Amino acid sequence: MDKKMTYIDALNAALNADLSNEIKEKLTALKEQLVKRNASKSDKPTKTQKENAEIKARIHEFLTHTLQGVRCGDVASELGISGQKASALLSQMVKTGEVVKREGEKRVTLFLLPENDLSDPANA
Repeated sequence: MDKKMTYIDALNAALNADLSNEIKEKLTALKEQLVKRNASKSDKPTKTQKENAEIKARIHEFLTHTLQGVRCGDVASELGISGQKASALLSQMVKTGEVVKREGEKRVTLFLLPENDLSDPANA
């Protein structure tokens, strides 16, 4: 798998090319800005990420009370969040394995905790 070229890599390649001094000065300044911006980035979660983590914990708690699974809309109304927010967070939780997604009656999508998934032979 090839490494994706970063802006800094591209600027370094451009600076090594035969360019006028004025262009090299501009590119060097741009490179310094990028390096400074990247250095100031933090690995701390954003405010929204913190809020979403709290909501995910509430979703997990809500799902502990069901063996049947619940619809996305049920999660949204129970927690007082939008359907879009519930759908996005449930999808993230499915990707990380925190929640499983099953098709219920009439092709309704249901979400439940992996340990409550009776269709999984390991839990039967």
